[in-house]
Amino acid sequence: MTDIGIGIIGGGYMGKAHSVAMAAVGAVFNTALRPRLEMIAASSEESAEGYRKAFGFARATDDWRALVADDRVEAIVIATPQKFHREIAEAAFALGKPVMCEKPMGASLDDARAMTQAAKGHINMVGYNYIRTPATQYARRLLQDGAIGDVTYFKAENAEDFLADPDLPATWRTEGMANGCIGDLAPHLFNMALALMGPIDRLVAEVETVHEDRPGGKVTNDDQVQMMVRFKSGVMGHLFSSRVATGRKMGYFYEIFGTKGAIRFDQEDQNALWLYQAEGPEASRGFKKILTGPAHPDYLSFCQGPGHGTGYQDQIIIEAKDFLEAIHTGKNIWPTFEDGLSVIKVTDAALRSAESGQWQTVEE
Repeated sequence: MTDIGIGIIGGGYMGKAHSVAMAAVGAVFNTALRPRLEMIAASSEESAEGYRKAFGFARATDDWRALVADDRVEAIVIATPQKFHREIAEAAFALGKPVMCEKPMGASLDDARAMTQAAKGHINMVGYNYIRTPATQYARRLLQDGAIGDVTYFKAENAEDFLADPDLPATWRTEGMANGCIGDLAPHLFNMALALMGPIDRLVAEVETVHEDRPGGKVTNDDQVQMMVRFKSGVMGHLFSSRVATGRKMGYFYEIFGTKGAIRFDQEDQNALWLYQAEGPEASRGFKKILTGPAHPDYLSFCQGPGHGTGYQDQIIIEAKDFLEAIHTGKNIWPTFEDGLSVIKVTDAALRSAESGQWQTVEE
């Protein structure tokens, strides 16, 4: 086993998740590379030192440039707001260091293009964690194996209610399109659609701000988006994302219809996948609930008991395992910055469609 110095930039929600993942991944997956929590960076010396003590890092800094340049930091996780992604990634790649960047990878299409160009020849990964649940990994395998025949329709949503209350005050989340539903929440939805169904050829989209005024200021971005899409495979679909979907907490949901069956999944019940197969007597057909267990991808390392389940933090640990494996083998593992760029191209097409009111082609 070889240790590897990890530097994490950002200590908030995702910074903590990645710190915990890097601390646990070696024990969970018996990885060849064992993370050493070398340095964490935050916006002030006080907060950085607080994160260092809480998460177990050796050192802390309020200067991300110092972290990137430090010789004992051998791989970097970017867990900052989108507007900082590009500059940090470019600096890290210039030094030849592997980078995992939280989604959606930059604050604009130009950022994503530049980051993808800078990543060429280097180990790189984008943090789309929900697609890594054992259930959804298994769903991808079922689709590849033709378990439901030829796909005829795809519908999916990523709906939450963290801004459903109109009396919640205006914050950074309500300023600028990069922080709106289509910029911050919907990329998980777009990544899911691309992972399960392949590239999108064209789409038509509407975006909407449901609560335009909040205590403390005006809302300058969108609350929800709906899209009709046509995949390059020819399959039609519908995508919906909302941050004001009252009652929905983690509504990362998809339903896929095929000529021989169907698949259904809801992240609020992330350890179950529903499968319908059109076989046997009609009277006994129906959706079968499959509880994830050791037979499903990446499950056994967490637990030997079927149905015991994995959780949100486990998704981040699976990400960490894949990132370390990519570094160890020198071969990138999906989703790379190229895949992250594909998501941003869907976002760009959706915004163009919403503005024009017309179908738009997704950039090749």
